[in-house]
Amino acid sequence: MLPPSRAECIERDRVDPLATHRALFRLPPDVIYLDGNSLGALTLSAERRVAAVMSQQWGVDLIRSWTDNGWLDYPARLGDRIAPLIGASSGEVLVCDSTSVDLFKLASAAALQRGTRRKIVTELGNFPTDLYILRGLAQLVPQLEIVAVPRKQLSAAIDRNTLLVVLTHVHYRTAEMYDLAAVTAHVHSVGARIIWDLSHSTGALSIDLNAAKVDFAVGCTYKYLNGGPGAPGFLYVQRDLQAALQPVLSGWLGDARPFDFLDDYMPAPGIDRHRCGTPPVLAYAALEGALDAFDGVDVDSIRRKSIELADLFIALVEALPQASSLQLVSPRDSARRGSHLSFAHADAGAVMRRLIKRGVIGDFRAPDLLRFGLTPLYLRFVDVWDAVQILGEELD
Repeated sequence: MLPPSRAECIERDRVDPLATHRALFRLPPDVIYLDGNSLGALTLSAERRVAAVMSQQWGVDLIRSWTDNGWLDYPARLGDRIAPLIGASSGEVLVCDSTSVDLFKLASAAALQRGTRRKIVTELGNFPTDLYILRGLAQLVPQLEIVAVPRKQLSAAIDRNTLLVVLTHVHYRTAEMYDLAAVTAHVHSVGARIIWDLSHSTGALSIDLNAAKVDFAVGCTYKYLNGGPGAPGFLYVQRDLQAALQPVLSGWLGDARPFDFLDDYMPAPGIDRHRCGTPPVLAYAALEGALDAFDGVDVDSIRRKSIELADLFIALVEALPQASSLQLVSPRDSARRGSHLSFAHADAGAVMRRLIKRGVIGDFRAPDLLRFGLTPLYLRFVDVWDAVQILGEELD
């Protein structure tokens, strides 16, 4: 069957229930942006929010803003806004620090509860910072054993000596996606706990951490959530586990009485104990504005459009005369795929540089991958059609 024509793609955009959300973003008119899986686009609301916080709050209220304008409450307040996007409840998500720091915080706190278990199991070949963080933790706790294996060997590696499993829900290169609920159930069956890295999932996929009984999760806010370059990360702790989880990075704002300035640390109740230092207010303001784009949006509708965009992209690429030079690396089955696509090409780096010069911004992953992010809130079907036609011209 022939892929849709450009006119048919324009018609799909006309009836798309998410079409109006594109107007919430500042997008250059001569650019097709296919890299929102690395850095989301600027929202107009984020721009306005940062300006307001600078001029009306910092500029006028000065230090009074910590209380009068709720600056101190940002981590939990933004966490509660992210919670519905990942199937969490109010009080289970905290926006703070970076994804890497949040991973260390949760993994080290879990290591305090290790008992006789010694193994932390993770995957080889995924985004390396998670493995770096875990190996660094093992240097501080020599009894820990970091077991990193290929994906096909994970199930066998998870056994009764496993303390913790750390996995990324969507693979950063291939977009291959784990069955989050099934893997979590397997980890729990041997008495271990799991941390999911949701960096390539949040804001693009339907996730239900509560339904899957996930223990812990981390993620970033600068990809599909459009929080801006260097936007803070977030962490999730299942409510039933919060009281027993003792932070290793026990900063002053994670204390139950931070403004008593006492020498002895007492962890705050609930998720707040995982706060450390002073919140980066301007970064929080940008994220607060960016999250407005998700107000009233059903995450399932985002996921449906993500699948439709990807299926269209694949069909158009495979209809190109030059299709034989490209190999789809991402799963063809949408149930096993996140919201980006990767194609292998012998000269991928040069091809991507030419695409970017023509306004089609994707990215290159060494040694041979062309990677295209599909962000449903602002990407149109006609954008996909145009991008693939330009790709074909550049392959010539």
